[in-house]
Amino acid sequence: MERQALYFTGPRQVALIREPLPSPASGQVLVKTIMSAISPGTELLVYRGLAPTDLARDETITALAGDFSFPLTYGYAAVGQVLELGPGVAPDWKGRLVFAFQPHASHFLATPDALLEVPAGLDPEEALFFPNMETAVTFLLDGQPLIGEQVAIFGQGIVGLLLTALLRRWPLSSLVTLDLYPRRRLVSEDLGAHLSLDPSEPEAMARLAAGLQQGRPYAGADLCYEISGNPAALDQAIAATGFNGRVVIGSWYGRRRSGLNLGGRFHRSRMRLISSQVSSIAPELTGRWNKARRYHTTWQSLVEIQPACFITQRFPIAQAAQAYELIDRHPEDVIQVILTY
Repeated sequence: MERQALYFTGPRQVALIREPLPSPASGQVLVKTIMSAISPGTELLVYRGLAPTDLARDETITALAGDFSFPLTYGYAAVGQVLELGPGVAPDWKGRLVFAFQPHASHFLATPDALLEVPAGLDPEEALFFPNMETAVTFLLDGQPLIGEQVAIFGQGIVGLLLTALLRRWPLSSLVTLDLYPRRRLVSEDLGAHLSLDPSEPEAMARLAAGLQQGRPYAGADLCYEISGNPAALDQAIAATGFNGRVVIGSWYGRRRSGLNLGGRFHRSRMRLISSQVSSIAPELTGRWNKARRYHTTWQSLVEIQPACFITQRFPIAQAAQAYELIDRHPEDVIQVILTY
């Protein structure tokens, strides 16, 4: 049997390659992919050749073993249906709709413990958002927003919008978001942000400060999230954060460096810079939180928010090159792009 697999063959180069696919071995299943989602953050770094080649792709996901050297397969959001069972797999696995952290390909082999069954009643397009929603849930766990706090989110890509959708349910004093692109800012305000700003405008930081305070006694944000993917935004997030505030850094900059101004107010601010990444749970939470609990919370959040409305483009896998080119060259037109099979 053959499958079509998407390979990153060099900076801004992708190829759809046919390769043999063996029958499932003992303890494995064969899954036919229905659709997969392109990550406009991490995956775009891979596409552009900006991912560090000396770093493991993911140390917690078997399907993403290896480093970021070209050529490579990548991707971590696939929904498909179990077609065949290997010896030793329970018969009731056949036909199940499943989510998998798998690269873009028409078929793949996996063990059942590497698959997540899509909850009954949840559309496959909603299930595609599982990794991004899990990331947004992790940001909440790491930032620990409190009642009455002033929160700012730098970046309203898909993860930023999901985080906004989650935070709108918090009793915050203010929720201000920032993004370069008008389309995303409009969606952000529709989701419940009190204000959404263009960070490139000369008065953006002054308007952010005013939007955060608005008569409240504490200047600056209690909590900022930097998830724009832009290293310069981290300096802005630090500048926007008040005394003893927190900055959760969820962006991955790859090989790009962030130049920070830590010589002025930051020196006396006692703020905390928090590294957040979805592959692990903060050590102080592991007494009551594990991956299974976070997965359960993620599925619940998908049911409640129904993020398929954020899909802006759908491409057949044969047109993957056009999909990546669109995301790369016209990010203002894109929120979430998916590939269909």
